[in-house]
Amino acid sequence: MRVEEPVKPGLRMECADGRRLVLVQGSVPVLFARQRATRYGVHYARTGRYASPLAPLRAERARAFAEFAEPGSEEWTARWAAHAGTELRAATLGPLHEGEWRLGPDANRWFVEANWSKLLAHDPDRGHLTWFGYGDPVEDARDLLPLRALSPVDAPRVRAYRRQYREGVLPPVFAWWISGLNSPVVLDGHDRLTAALAEGGRPGVLLLSRAVDAAWVALCAAPPVRAYEERVAALGDRPDAASRVAYESRGLADTLRSLVASPDTTRAWPFPGGVPAWEAAAASYVPGWSPDADR
Repeated sequence: MRVEEPVKPGLRMECADGRRLVLVQGSVPVLFARQRATRYGVHYARTGRYASPLAPLRAERARAFAEFAEPGSEEWTARWAAHAGTELRAATLGPLHEGEWRLGPDANRWFVEANWSKLLAHDPDRGHLTWFGYGDPVEDARDLLPLRALSPVDAPRVRAYRRQYREGVLPPVFAWWISGLNSPVVLDGHDRLTAALAEGGRPGVLLLSRAVDAAWVALCAAPPVRAYEERVAALGDRPDAASRVAYESRGLADTLRSLVASPDTTRAWPFPGGVPAWEAAAASYVPGWSPDADR
């Protein structure tokens, strides 16, 4: 989707020297982060101030969308993406700013099945996300970062969403890819996330990201297209040529779809006052947080 304004969004990443990051909503920091010097991961601290930019979802809407199309289908997903897109365009404290954006399913298979269960068991307000896992605790390998603490599995709203999950009508979780964290964060749907996991299932997730430039897609697509053409040409008149071409074509299509759906780099704005101001803000909003960012 094309977004014309604002130039600077209400929910935005800001940065200072020394790999210092902060997610700001309006004028309030909601997440501080510090990348490790080794680029093996990122330390973070939530402030407890985050509020979803989307209006709460009512059960009637969830059931209406399920009646419109089979939950999980392409049509159902497109309907929810359109809903979230409309909400985000109208939000004053959301992440959209001028440029091209994409909101859709995880086309690049970011989420690892083994990591889902770690979210309920290990989601500290002050923690660490490992990017490569070298010597880091296994629980730090998580693929989605909530922006507020997850509710208990027996909280009233979670119980209501668990019922929707059992009925097969639970709406997806809306997440935002932030390249500086090398992770998506939960924009909306923290309780839906908890409900799906508490039921032993997995939530549907729609990822918001800046769309990659068409010239970048064309540049990256050229090598696999050439390789495809060479493999197809080498088949010649083999008896199984038709089935092999179909197989190769499906593989190329998957590759090109992944390229088009790749998230572009997240834009960040300078944190006013630089490092001293960032350190002072961190001390005020997350007192005592002192991440070991040098290893």
